[in-house]
Formats: sequence, C-alpha cells, structure tokens
Amino acid sequence: MPMNLRTLDLNLLRVFDAVFTERSMSKAAVRLHLSQPTVSNAMARLRERLEDPLFERSAEGMVPTARAKMLAEPVRQALALLERGIQGNPDFDFAHIEREFVIAVEDYGETVVLPHFIDWMSQTAPGLRFRIRPSIGPQLLTDLREGKVDLALDYFPTQDLAVRNVCVLTESLLTLTRRDHPDVGERLSLETYLQLRHVVLAHHGASRPMIDLALAKRGLSRRIAVTVPHFLSMPILVQTSQLAATLPRRMALVYADNFRLHAHAVPLRIPKFPVYLLWHSNTDHDSGLRWLREHLVDFCKRL
Repeated sequence: MPMNLRTLDLNLLRVFDAVFTERSMSKAAVRLHLSQPTVSNAMARLRERLEDPLFERSAEGMVPTARAKMLAEPVRQALALLERGIQGNPDFDFAHIEREFVIAVEDYGETVVLPHFIDWMSQTAPGLRFRIRPSIGPQLLTDLREGKVDLALDYFPTQDLAVRNVCVLTESLLTLTRRDHPDVGERLSLETYLQLRHVVLAHHGASRPMIDLALAKRGLSRRIAVTVPHFLSMPILVQTSQLAATLPRRMALVYADNFRLHAHAVPLRIPKFPVYLLWHSNTDHDSGLRWLREHLVDFCKRL
C-alpha cells in the first residue's frame, strides 16, 4: 500500500537519517539529543509505515536493508534542503564558532598540507576542531555522502556526479638518498638510479607508480628492495641504509629537511600529476564548509 506523505511525521525521517549514518540506535540518540527508547520507538513507527525492517542487527552494527539504502540519499537531500530553507544562508562567523570538521587524507596531506593550514586556522578560527582520518578507497564516497567526512584530498577524481572534484595543486617527483651515500654524487644519473635498491609504496589494484610506468616504456625497471604501506617510513629507512625513495616533490623536500637527506631530480621525464579536493554536493550550501573549502583551496594553490 503506498505511503501517504501528508500524514508522515517528518521527525521519523530525521531519526532514520541519523541511524543510517551512525549504524547504531544509541549513537543516533546522542546525535539527535534524544533518549534511546525515543529513537527505537520512532524507528518502529517508520518500519510500520514503510512495511520494511529498514535495519537488521549484526556484529558490525545496524545493517540497512535494500529499501533503506534506496531511501537514504533522497531523505538526506530533503532534510538538507529543509534545513537550508529554515536557517537561510548566514555568514559563517569563523572567529567565534565552535565546530568540528572531518578531513580524509593520506600521508601526503598530513605531511604537506595540513600542518601549516591547521596552524593558520588555529589563529584565524580558534574554535574550529579538525579530525583527520585516512582516505579509504570506495568507502570514502559513502562517507562523503553520509556526512561522516566533510572534505578529502586524493590523487584521483571520482566519477560520482554528486561529488565535486577540484584540482588544488599539481606535483612532480624527487628521489631521496642519504647525504653520504657511497654510490650517489650531486647529480643522480639514470644508470645510477637503476643500480640503486629502492623502497616503494604499496599500491592496491592495477595502478602502478608513475615512475615505474615511465621506466616500463623504456623497457626498464627499478630494483625494489622494500615495500611499505606508508610514505612516512621512507625517510627513516633511507636515512639508515643505502636505499633510495622516489616520492612527491613537496613531501620529499619536507623529509629532506627534517631527516637531513639529499633530494635529487628524477633522471627521467615524468608528467606532473594533480591533487584533488573532494566534497559531496549536498554540502554546497553549508556556509561553514564553503568557507573552509575556499581557504583550503587558496592555501593549496600557494604551496
């Protein structure tokens, strides 16, 4: 039997949205400043109206049904539209507001972008808090859509039309070695580069590092000695061994300065690659997020 929207309590949709986002009745109750029995009762009423269980309990939390997944995005968009209509679009009082933003980044963002940006923010908007979490593949799109992540920095744009992608800077590569490396002089030649043993970043899926693609076009390859899950361990390994590491230029310069390493131009022509800022379109009218995005984009373009 079709549901009559005119008789539906819209507060039930707010509860549904919170449970879908948190995957937990108790966390949804905290999010909404309601008691857990109130949330449970609201979900029971909505299940009855929709004639669907909506969520099933599991070890991982509340797992949404197919009907719940179908409803989630329209409900979120409708609630966001109502909230914007009610609140209007006030200017973001950045100097006094208390708010937390969640930013998803990998090693590059943590090393190159965030330290100076957050330092500047602490002086400009001292009431803002930042929670940094890793950017996790396909899960990132879900987290952006559900509001678990506000902004993300990534090397790859997404094809999801609901997610905005803006190129905020372009990068090249540098190679790091010990300053007293016995086999490397001031200039790193391609011959020496190929003779060195390399520490490289683990890659998932079919993607390959740009340096390896460029070498493969010439029928060449690196001598890979160590594969690590994060860039952050590379400078320590290079500092205490005869290994070499090739990584994004701005990151390499930070490591070279802090770990007293030698930064070399990569002895091969390699195209620059972009770094993107990502956010979900359902936050386009959030004045606070818009203010943060604009300043982060401007900051990245000055790096």
